[in-house]
Amino acid sequence: MLKLLFKPAVFISLLITVVACTTEPEKKEYRENIELNKIQTSNTPFSNFLGVNGFEWDFFEDGKSVVDTEKVKNMLSFGGFRHYMDWGKIELEKGKYTFNPTRAGGFNYDMVYQLCSQNNVEVLTCMQNCPPWLVDTYPGDQQDVDNVPAPFGLNHSDPASYILQAKAAFQFTARYGNNKAIDTTLIALDKTPRWNGDIPNTLKVGLGYVHYIECNNEVDKTWKGAKAHQSPEEYAANLSAFYDGDMGKLGKGVGVKTADSTMKVVMSGIAYPDTSYVIRMIQWCKKHRGYKANGAVNLCFDVINYHTYNNDGPPGTDKYSIGKPPELTAAAKVADDFVAMSAKYANGMDVWITESGYDINAQSRQRTISINYRSPLLTQADWILRSAFLYARHGLKRSFFYMLDDVDKNSGTSYSSSGFVEGNKKRPVANYFLEVKSILGNYSYQQTISSDPMVDVYVNQDKKIYVMYVPDEKDRKAFYDLELKGATSAKIYRLVPGAPQVKTDIVPVKNGELEIDLTETPIFVEANN
Repeated sequence: MLKLLFKPAVFISLLITVVACTTEPEKKEYRENIELNKIQTSNTPFSNFLGVNGFEWDFFEDGKSVVDTEKVKNMLSFGGFRHYMDWGKIELEKGKYTFNPTRAGGFNYDMVYQLCSQNNVEVLTCMQNCPPWLVDTYPGDQQDVDNVPAPFGLNHSDPASYILQAKAAFQFTARYGNNKAIDTTLIALDKTPRWNGDIPNTLKVGLGYVHYIECNNEVDKTWKGAKAHQSPEEYAANLSAFYDGDMGKLGKGVGVKTADSTMKVVMSGIAYPDTSYVIRMIQWCKKHRGYKANGAVNLCFDVINYHTYNNDGPPGTDKYSIGKPPELTAAAKVADDFVAMSAKYANGMDVWITESGYDINAQSRQRTISINYRSPLLTQADWILRSAFLYARHGLKRSFFYMLDDVDKNSGTSYSSSGFVEGNKKRPVANYFLEVKSILGNYSYQQTISSDPMVDVYVNQDKKIYVMYVPDEKDRKAFYDLELKGATSAKIYRLVPGAPQVKTDIVPVKNGELEIDLTETPIFVEANN
């Protein structure tokens, strides 16, 4: 997979996710397998699955630190925001930290996170990439922001090698976590104005805006060699420093938990969704961090995390040619494998997927397709929404989609045209998210009572909503007799691509059954008792 993100002027961020494959994998036909009528006791609200990836500039007017109200309105579609935050933004000079404004770029991170908090958009800050001063420690031909986050020449298997990144994580957490009683003598805030009349950074702690922080992005990258790739054991050592200063061995002011014990550390989303990578991380923790008093392994992460894009190839490989609807890919199997692994090895720790999605450019190998009268934009909306339903159905706890805006909608490079918005205009998928969030955001998945057509049951206390659609890519139609005992009528919610709210119809229920025609676009049914 190749993912190149180009941003204007100095706000350029480059993310590359290429999975190298030395042998041609055998293509396999997948179809989602579901255990029907199995009751789940999940209390995970569906809004958790309506997350998006993006950047700080997605909140501001172009090239400025002035809030763009239209961009903020776009964020209301989502239940979560995974913020690609370059480490160098907050620590442009070694040991000097800035947040509002950031020394690099002049952004107001306080405002980004405050806006998310005020609008109930949960933030996952993905602290990624090496700052310039660390990159400079590498020989000229090895300098890359994607390098392992330790100065050149250090042992990647030693937690102490990652102390500089762990110190930055402490500073970030001290400001945006929940701990208001932190020792402020440990804060290394750079209050120097950038120019005469500039607003300096001011000391703030325990703002409570951020509850999750991710340690780097796709650390299992093999395509850039040893300077950028971390084995599971090396990454576990990295996480041990990042998490709690390697159980306090690295001193004061080091690690997330040292600043705020309530902040959750999310492991890097891995590009190749292989459960053995996480199992080896757990084994490292057993050996080097031991066990807690309750007998559980003393792990240095709170959430398991992976990436996969749904297409016609094996998961995590570069051997694919077109996007496919999630039900006809390995998406369900991968989710099931990670949830089962967590139950066996990590005491049922939450599992998230923080990247998946589809392009709309006709030349992309990760593209959606036109289906009869439905454009690639409408197909993108259907498939991404159905992906969210699949992740909820198979026991994940959150999903974030790639990403808010395009890299370049005119590019055929994979992941360049996968945006939810175009400028300040929502694409159908962003409207769908907004509409579904209003209907189903506080409901939790309970069970599936039919797999074709798909009928999922969501509950909120004593309320129940049925999510119904055809899991295909052929414009296939289906009829379904939905049992609604005791109801005389039902409310049907239908998504409207260009509107901020759904279309609602009240229809009669005869003899406790509702015969309803379904398409590949989800609809939502609620009984009127």
